[in-house]
Amino acid sequence: MSRAAQTTDKGAARAFVLWIGFGVAVLILSISLAVSLGAVRVPLGTVWGVIGHHVVPGLIPGGGWTPSHEAIVWQLRLPRTLLAALVGAGLAVVGATLQSVTRNPLADPHLLGISSGGAFGAIVALLHTGLIFGLATVPLFAFAGALFATALVLMVSRIAHATSSDRLVLAGVAVSFIVMALANVMIFLGDPRATHTVVFWMLGGLGLAQWPQLVFPLVVLVGCTMWFLFRARDFDAMTIGDETASTLGIHVNGFRLTAFVMGALVTGVMVAFSGIIGFVGLMVPHIVRMVVGGANRRVLPASTLTGAIFLVWCDILARTVMAPEDIPIGVITGLIGGVFFVWLLRKRG
Repeated sequence: MSRAAQTTDKGAARAFVLWIGFGVAVLILSISLAVSLGAVRVPLGTVWGVIGHHVVPGLIPGGGWTPSHEAIVWQLRLPRTLLAALVGAGLAVVGATLQSVTRNPLADPHLLGISSGGAFGAIVALLHTGLIFGLATVPLFAFAGALFATALVLMVSRIAHATSSDRLVLAGVAVSFIVMALANVMIFLGDPRATHTVVFWMLGGLGLAQWPQLVFPLVVLVGCTMWFLFRARDFDAMTIGDETASTLGIHVNGFRLTAFVMGALVTGVMVAFSGIIGFVGLMVPHIVRMVVGGANRRVLPASTLTGAIFLVWCDILARTVMAPEDIPIGVITGLIGGVFFVWLLRKRG
């Protein structure tokens, strides 16, 4: 490595340390504000008092707040905010890995049809099968749908000889339209009384977050992110090209398939609890790379943290812009992501 490259890498490493340290502080502050702000304002002192009282019951005595404030903080806003952080982190880290294995800066779980597949599976579970496997039913069906969409994208790209990274994204967009058409058919054939809830959920919403459900996205996010980080150097090699990766001892096709399956697992579980939220996986990795460089050992954890912060603030906007009404969070990310997408296309041009 040349002296200039070493200097650049050291600068990126310092930026990464600062980004993580600052990001953790911002995430804690963002979660605090997200729980505090809304149609009913809750003081920050009350927010942390309620959290402390429930986490360590004997440390902070209760009674310094009203029962309604306690219910708002612990039962409504805190699980919703934590779900927003988990979903944002998951979609961002999947976007970073997909951009590496496809060598396409436009790769994203939404654009590649993975989110649509997850939504299809979740709709089948919600409207047609019921909770046959308990609370795990919707995540399992969503993962199966995301995996189905991923396999369909790979099959279409092979049939159409879409070997380039740009054409792979086009194959993903085509599959996304097909799968969403099938999802709409499932909604049409489902119970009309549940249709309104499902349609709102498809636009992206976190209002149904509950404590027992958070364990599923948490376990999947931690497990898959650890695997992503363990293979960070392999992702770096994939960004250079298949031939280079092969010379480094990487089984290219197997590794890419495993990365897609892991991405489908994370995306499917996140979509099961949040609906379709687009552009997070597209925007966040690009922003992170501008600061910490292109090495995935830094990009992946920084994207995870930044995605969590980003979606928490999108949820704050969704709850406060038209309070007491909730705007679907997918609308917020779509507006921001659309502008970012246009900027990105102009930059590439």
